[in-house]
Amino acid sequence: MGRVAVVTGGGSGIGRAVAEALAREGRSVALLDVDGDAAAAATDAMRAEGAAVAHGTVDVADRSSVDRAFDAVRSKLGPIEILVTSAAISGFVRFADITLEDWSRTLAVNLTGTFNCVQAALPDMEAAGWGRVVTVSSAAGQTGSPRQAHYSASKGGVIALTKTVALEFASKGITANTVPPFAVDTAMLRGAQQSRHLPDSTVLEQMVPARRLGTPADIAAVCAFLCSEDAGYVTGQVVGVNGGAVT
Repeated sequence: MGRVAVVTGGGSGIGRAVAEALAREGRSVALLDVDGDAAAAATDAMRAEGAAVAHGTVDVADRSSVDRAFDAVRSKLGPIEILVTSAAISGFVRFADITLEDWSRTLAVNLTGTFNCVQAALPDMEAAGWGRVVTVSSAAGQTGSPRQAHYSASKGGVIALTKTVALEFASKGITANTVPPFAVDTAMLRGAQQSRHLPDSTVLEQMVPARRLGTPADIAAVCAFLCSEDAGYVTGQVVGVNGGAVT
């Protein structure tokens, strides 16, 4: 089997597309998601295509849940040398109306959850003298986003966390980079449109110089490169995949 990859949020959207792209590259992939049924369904579909895959249910904000899930991956597939963190939650609330509970939960999943997963995976990478960490952040963490102070802050924190991991572990053969999408056609985006928190796609497309929304496959292709053998000299970078929306 190829190097073992863990993808959080792997049951759907960007995470699932990343898992599929890594499997096509010959990686053994574990799809972890808070929605265990979605992770299982994605795993079944990938296994039917011949991929070496496993799945698990995890709440990335709960360190004990992360540790159990990662130990299960090691027992099924082997040491973890690739990690892509796509698990996240979002929300739209005026700054003055964000409750401490909303703030804390968003940072717990998006930022602390990323920290939990990266810290849990790094010992395997250090032992191997090789590792790839790719965090999925957000353009909101670069530019801010109205009615998303909690989400923007969490994703800005992910960017800074990733840069720091890159600096600390570069000498050990481990890279860490972040991909901050802008508007990607996923169930999360469509849900925000249905709730009228975001305009419809024809309006969003006019905000993108490429004049289209991103797709999960667009993000996955770059994540797969950053996880490859060829990307060993790329670390600490914010790699925008956004059709020119943020430059």
